[in-house]
Amino acid sequence: MTDSPADSPQSDAANPVPVEIRLEEALARADQHRDAMLRAMADADNVRKRAQVDVSNAHKFAAERVLDSLLPVADSLEAALGSPTADAATLRDGVELTLRQLRSVFEKENLKELSPGPGEKFDPNRHQAMAAVEADAEPNTVVAVLQKGYALNDRIVRPALVSVARARTNPGV
Repeated sequence: MTDSPADSPQSDAANPVPVEIRLEEALARADQHRDAMLRAMADADNVRKRAQVDVSNAHKFAAERVLDSLLPVADSLEAALGSPTADAATLRDGVELTLRQLRSVFEKENLKELSPGPGEKFDPNRHQAMAAVEADAEPNTVVAVLQKGYALNDRIVRPALVSVARARTNPGV
């Protein structure tokens, strides 16, 4: 398709614009677009840098809230140890109260206890077998929990340490 003489910019007899002026206008628009692009790039870079600082601060201070929740637990333990007149029953009551405080912090932070019951099927994703013992229980089931495990938001922080049942062997067969 070819341009007709009526479409030609120079054919506008009512408004003849020299090529130099149109070039200057085009260069001015190009400079404006370049400046706008550079500003947008600088803004994007500033946003990226701010986000990096925010992420860095979140990593640095992520534990602050949890630690703030744990301070009353530490205070309770110190109070129990600092009491010169505490007898065994009072100390036990204090330790139980402190354990309740600690479990409350765990619950608030969504830390769940993993303590499989006897007879529960062994799950290698949640449990770590420390021993396989002959038992009357079905093989590959938990016989005893040696140490509780914990999961934070369904992610295993520490697997439960367990003893697992194995089939009884018949000597001499």
